[in-house]
Amino acid sequence: MTIDLNRREVMMALAALGVALPGSRALAADGDGLQFGPAEPFSFDALVEKQRALAAAPYVPEASRAPAVLDRIDFDQHWRIKYKADETLQLNDGKAPIRFFHLGRYFQLPVGIHVVEGGTARTLRYDPALFDIPADSPAKELPADIGFAGFRVLEPGREEDWLAFLGAAYFRTSGEDNQFGMSARALAIDVAMPTPEEFPRFTDFFLEPSADGRLVITCALNSPRVAGVLRMDVSKGGPIRMDIQARYFARGDIQRFGIAALTSMFWYSETDRARRVDWRPEVHDSDGLALWTGTGERIWRPLNNPRNVMTSSFSDEAPRGFGLLQRDRNFENYEDDGVFYEKRASVWVEPVGSWGRGAVQLVEIPTDDEIHDNIAAYWVPETPVRRGDAVAVDYRLFWSNREPYPGTVGKVAATRLGRGGIPGQPRPAGVTKVVVDFDGGLVAALGRDAKGVKAIVTASRGTVGQTEAYSVKVGTAWRATFDLTAEGDAPVELRLYLTQGESVLTETWAYQFLPLGAA
Repeated sequence: MTIDLNRREVMMALAALGVALPGSRALAADGDGLQFGPAEPFSFDALVEKQRALAAAPYVPEASRAPAVLDRIDFDQHWRIKYKADETLQLNDGKAPIRFFHLGRYFQLPVGIHVVEGGTARTLRYDPALFDIPADSPAKELPADIGFAGFRVLEPGREEDWLAFLGAAYFRTSGEDNQFGMSARALAIDVAMPTPEEFPRFTDFFLEPSADGRLVITCALNSPRVAGVLRMDVSKGGPIRMDIQARYFARGDIQRFGIAALTSMFWYSETDRARRVDWRPEVHDSDGLALWTGTGERIWRPLNNPRNVMTSSFSDEAPRGFGLLQRDRNFENYEDDGVFYEKRASVWVEPVGSWGRGAVQLVEIPTDDEIHDNIAAYWVPETPVRRGDAVAVDYRLFWSNREPYPGTVGKVAATRLGRGGIPGQPRPAGVTKVVVDFDGGLVAALGRDAKGVKAIVTASRGTVGQTEAYSVKVGTAWRATFDLTAEGDAPVELRLYLTQGESVLTETWAYQFLPLGAA
């Protein structure tokens, strides 16, 4: 039931790897050390057919060629291995300068790197001379053709990268504010199931210029029960957009087939002060799951850090989008001047075409530190994937500060919990005060003295009382409050939205309340 919990530590360590200024020649390095194999015909359709045939054959497990040596290349040793600045691969007239990651303890299986030009692909040959490797590094003992672990794309003319592919089928960008945070991955297979999770991995990358963006990355994928291809056309200009075509072929039955998977970290927020153990007010890459359903409803589900693994499913048909968002953009709510959580990108998934019936699933795993990725969200088709099935999905990913299609309804701005009852009077035992602030859209347009605004609240169990809705006298927000009484440890599913007459003013706040015994 793991979500690659150590990946975050690896990524944070690798972020310190050196990068350098790119040159301007296409399909070449700034130096002359890059060597390519012969040109071979290449197309997306041909690669799809190749992976279809691969899925029809038994899975052949992959093994590290030098595990004892690679295991000695830990965080510190890996950081010391630098890709040479003058060997940067240039694509798209210098719009996509690319550098490569070395293998190490946490990335022991090499990936193929292929450069596409004019309908052909040439394989980039690994050479240890492409890296500055310290004389005492274990990497000196590796075979001369050991291979690359992944790659990163730099900003032209700057020593910063904004896109990285490293490990399994993960990829991530630095978003609009140049701050890496959460990740995406091609597939999430059997997350939070009784059986172990399966991690497909990208085995080969085919890199080519984009007609409208920075570059096109076509990825071959393989694992014990699935093979496939992802083609992503990546553009950058403010929000980072990825137009993705995904084709998967199952060589075994898969109960939980998670499409367009997102992975994030949530330790704590303003929602639950009782569990705050760190000096910072909040620590998270994302603070909620947003959904735009096929019927048009907008839903906001604040994230939890539960004591036990929790899986929530939001059934839908032809969803319009979903994403893990970082809505809180105020530095003072984090006070972290090292990793800047307020700059972490939100990631929104927009289906292209109808995805049919299924569910967006949210998985929340307990964590006691910020180094663990403990949140996952993905789409699961209603019909489980069986051996021999082919799954074709197209979608877009937006890495941005705000969701790309906000709509007109007011958004949840904050969720707070505290003691129930009335201040100044004896507080009743076992009662929780829930406070939800809405702002923006139709809510921000309301006058402070607007009449007929009501909070509509439902609970899966327990009783709701003392419900109010009123303007927050500072700014444009409106606040809804209610008392919840619920005995026992079982979670309580809550829903809340504001109305005025027949009009719905806000998105639906959908919260899983965890009593102290369950939290």
